[in-house]
Amino acid sequence: MPDFSILTNNIDMYLEGFKYTVMSSVIALIGSFILGVILAVMRIAPISILNWIGSAFVEFVRNIPLVLIAFIFYFALPVIGITLNGFVAGTVTLTVYTAAFIAEVIRAGILSVAKGQMEAARSSGLTYVQAMYYVVLPQAVKIVIPPLGNQFLNLVKNSSILGIIAGADLMYQGDLISTKTFVTFDVYIFVGMFYLILTIPLSMLVRYLEKRLAKEAV
Repeated sequence: MPDFSILTNNIDMYLEGFKYTVMSSVIALIGSFILGVILAVMRIAPISILNWIGSAFVEFVRNIPLVLIAFIFYFALPVIGITLNGFVAGTVTLTVYTAAFIAEVIRAGILSVAKGQMEAARSSGLTYVQAMYYVVLPQAVKIVIPPLGNQFLNLVKNSSILGIIAGADLMYQGDLISTKTFVTFDVYIFVGMFYLILTIPLSMLVRYLEKRLAKEAV
């Protein structure tokens, strides 16, 4: 059994880390969704330069480790005069990394919408952007809600990257508590419990949406 005095004696540090984990996850969730939609539209855009930029960004980010992206924002940017604290660097890392995966999910959703929808919207006088925004994207997002939920779940777990760059999150606070108490196992058991407080409800929501959408499709 874990020593619950570790939790009670350091609850303020755990709650501080929990707060920053939630803040980073929410900000990155919103930012990655917006950026992911933009990248998805760029990847299927009829303008070749936009297509190339979107594809290059997604392939680059998806094929390098998350920790390396964090190091780029935290350690490399100061070389060119841009300094970000651990929380900001970690949140930007989460946003950029998750956006690349969301872009692919959204792109798949867009491609699953019948081409006739776009053609009908264009023939009614809408521009490409208007047709995408008002007609195609709403249908695509509804289709990909379950896989989007899984990406957001991964985002919360990936937020532990902040601990590596002093981002004040749960993992970082866990490191501080472990250093202070000379206890490792119990400290991180409680860190894991706080992550479960976030991930279990989100996982249940994803399963609920999957079942609901499956019923609507019947």
